Amino acid sequence: MSIVDSHAHLTNDQVFPDVEDILERAKHAGIQKIINICTDDKTLERGIELRRKFSWIYNTASTTPHDVAADGERLFPFMEKNAKEGNLVAVGETGLDYYYHDETKELQQHIFRKYLKLALETELPVVIHCRDAFDDFFRILDETYVVSGKHAPGVLHCFTGTMNDARKVIERGWYLSLSGIVTFKRSSELRDVAKEVPLAQLLIETDTPYLAPQSRRGKRNEPAYISETAGLIADLKGISADELIVATAKNAKNLFNIK
Repeated sequence: MSIVDSHAHLTNDQVFPDVEDILERAKHAGIQKIINICTDDKTLERGIELRRKFSWIYNTASTTPHDVAADGERLFPFMEKNAKEGNLVAVGETGLDYYYHDETKELQQHIFRKYLKLALETELPVVIHCRDAFDDFFRILDETYVVSGKHAPGVLHCFTGTMNDARKVIERGWYLSLSGIVTFKRSSELRDVAKEVPLAQLLIETDTPYLAPQSRRGKRNEPAYISETAGLIADLKGISADELIVATAKNAKNLFNIK
């Protein structure tokens, strides 16, 4: 198999001490490539070193919506420098999250716009985190991230919105990525989304070390566990797991411009 885990935090403190063992298990599980999401200077510096050792690991970076108050302005020049020097395959995860941080709405939107502009300048796609903020997300995207009448490329990672939100993502030509949440017993609406999203616009991810699939729920997640998510989505769509894996790997390679 040639699975691409499109979103994992390999260099955060919960994972990095064991990262070589985790990558060995990933290889045995058929993982061909992993997109490593860096959210601060430490995780990106680790990510750059990790890629030097493992050429099948690729890095993205930005501050998350959760971190904009502490790090948004401070770390932007560092993230910008690495994007322009070619160390990243995408900008992100950036976006909006009003579930925990409603009080920083204006700052989140400001930093989000800066990262969208950076993505356009560097011709990189964006990786988006969006929770309880879809109206503002789509408004800013439509205002800021359109080139020649088309939305520039991106993905809604770990999608947990409504069917209506999913359709708006699809209408804009974006990718939608599903995580282990789709396997949870109470995720019936998300499973309906999985059925509807076109295979050509679907990615799969682990969001390591978070959101382990149902059979391992509560444990530290890792890329080797992605097959459970892939298998369930394939069943929902009435296709083989191999077909789903091939399609989502192709989509990830196209989005992140990797061979």
